[in-house]
Amino acid sequence: MMPIVVGVRFKRAGKMYYFAPDIWDLNIGDCVIVETAKGLEYGQVVSGPKEVSDTDIVAPLKKVIRIATDEDRQMMKENEIKTREAFEKCCQKIAEHDIHMKLIDAEYTFDRNKLIFYFTAEERVDFRDLVKELAGIFKTRIELRQIGVRDEAKMLGGLGPCGRPVCCNGFLGEFEPVSIKMAKEQDLALNPSKISGMCGRLMCCLKYEESFYEQQLRKLPKCNASVITPKGTGIVTEVNVILDKVKVKLERPDDSFELEVFDASDVKLVPGCGKTHCPRIASK
Repeated sequence: MMPIVVGVRFKRAGKMYYFAPDIWDLNIGDCVIVETAKGLEYGQVVSGPKEVSDTDIVAPLKKVIRIATDEDRQMMKENEIKTREAFEKCCQKIAEHDIHMKLIDAEYTFDRNKLIFYFTAEERVDFRDLVKELAGIFKTRIELRQIGVRDEAKMLGGLGPCGRPVCCNGFLGEFEPVSIKMAKEQDLALNPSKISGMCGRLMCCLKYEESFYEQQLRKLPKCNASVITPKGTGIVTEVNVILDKVKVKLERPDDSFELEVFDASDVKLVPGCGKTHCPRIASK
């Protein structure tokens, strides 16, 4: 029998983790207290009770401790205030110790047994003395965790080239692999400033339409393929994936050429013609 779980997130666009609902009747949107490797945490149910295979969970599966109470919500508000104070104090101490690191965020665990600081740094830094001083100030366990540029953008947020809030900060739970091949298939200008997000890496949204392009490109003829059209035989010069059309160069009796655009459904490959990869796929 497969285990029944609920999906819980601890941040708006954070990763979803599975927990056993135990005796609780939980619905999407409920706030709960769960036990994690960091201790007790406050999270929100984002996936209702469902069965999953054993391979989808990390054993041992931890349980939901309780549905969040008014006291728990009040403690979360206090933690947010204390977190802002801790962030400011840590920035001050980093400057005093003259450590070359950029503090990005701070986070208390729900039970305040640990205070985590997230930072970026171009080089390896020695922050042992800083940790000792912070532990003395806040009287709890201190962890300094170095993160990458994508995680920095996810935490800080901002506007992407499209003018909308960056996806990673808004709703993406996890980063998915993005390759330059996706940009080529979508006929985007291979200019880093055009296809990179605020983190400097390839934009996450390149992944969204990849399956559509892969599916369409399997159906459409490639450039330089010989095809039969309603107006005769010709050579494909351009493929428009979005409009599902192809541009064909037709040879006329007087040895001149004419370019015509056809619906992909009206074009067929010449029998025995091999498909060659298209050096440029038009999507506009």
